[in-house]
Amino acid sequence: VHVYSASTREAPHDAPRELVTIATIIAPTPARRIAAVNTKAPSRSTARGPLELDRFLPYRLSVLANTMSTAIAAAYAERFGLSIPEWRVMAVLAQEPGLAAADVVVRTAMDKVAVSRAVASLTRARRIERTLHASDRRRSRLQLTAKGHAVYREVVPFALAYEDAVLRGLPAATRRTLDALLDDLLERARELRDDGVAGRKTRED
Repeated sequence: VHVYSASTREAPHDAPRELVTIATIIAPTPARRIAAVNTKAPSRSTARGPLELDRFLPYRLSVLANTMSTAIAAAYAERFGLSIPEWRVMAVLAQEPGLAAADVVVRTAMDKVAVSRAVASLTRARRIERTLHASDRRRSRLQLTAKGHAVYREVVPFALAYEDAVLRGLPAATRRTLDALLDDLLERARELRDDGVAGRKTRED
């Protein structure tokens, strides 16, 4: 199976033309990527036209994420007694046990307060536990308890079934291209975040 990657700038030959075009746009060569990260804000004379909110990518991704989360939040709460932040914390710890709370914040890109509340709730429910770090007793590490692992194993099939329902009807090539596009968008967003581009552009405007 050939999967498109930013390094090759290729897409599956049977992927829809629209997605291939988008892939080419958002996966620039290293030189273009550096230029994009370091570019200054456009002057008002060369800036794009008025903001169309329904076509604004950050807004669209936010609406999509919120819509999907809302759709499954009630089911998580009713069936498993979990909030969305709690489930995300558990999912991360199932994959990477022993993380500190700060690491969970980075891994999930959630707000620190949301992670702190989720960790506190899961600890009270005895679904996760804290252990002291071996080399620094001022730091604690988080991991699932036996009870937490049992809940996790119950939730996983439900979560995967929901994902399948969302993606149902999309051809395999489209799914592979979408997966690659999301990886590239996340990478670009992290680069811009780390470079402080968003804040700098706001000041320069």
